[in-house]
Amino acid sequence: MITRPLDLASKLRTEARRLDALFWVNVGILVLFFTLFGSRFVLAPGLGVDFSLPEMNGANAGASRTTHVISVSRPGLIFTDDGAINMGQLTAWLDQQGRVTKDASLLVRASAVIPLSDLTEITSAARKAGFRVQIAALESAGTVAAP
Repeated sequence: MITRPLDLASKLRTEARRLDALFWVNVGILVLFFTLFGSRFVLAPGLGVDFSLPEMNGANAGASRTTHVISVSRPGLIFTDDGAINMGQLTAWLDQQGRVTKDASLLVRASAVIPLSDLTEITSAARKAGFRVQIAALESAGTVAAP
């Protein structure tokens, strides 16, 4: 009884012993795309799903456009455009950004669980660096925003 009637295994090429040029072209293109289009937030920690802004009446009335944004998800963990930093690094970052940006303003997106002492420390460091500071808040559900 013939189990392999076409004997296809004998007609196949042997495996290549080296990597061909197409492999290296593919690797180069992947590296290029990850470099150009990659995000520093892909592997970095981000804001958790339990992040919530505080609510207050009239929150939308004082809203204005800002030049810089930081997010504070828990005490001691601050996210800027450059990644996660602590309070000591924040003061240096604010000084650097305050010198570079004319009429700098800072939006602080602090979670509702952040202690007021931490928020005050961030605000005073930002004002010392020359920033106008705004604290992010949501409009209360029971109020109607002014037009």
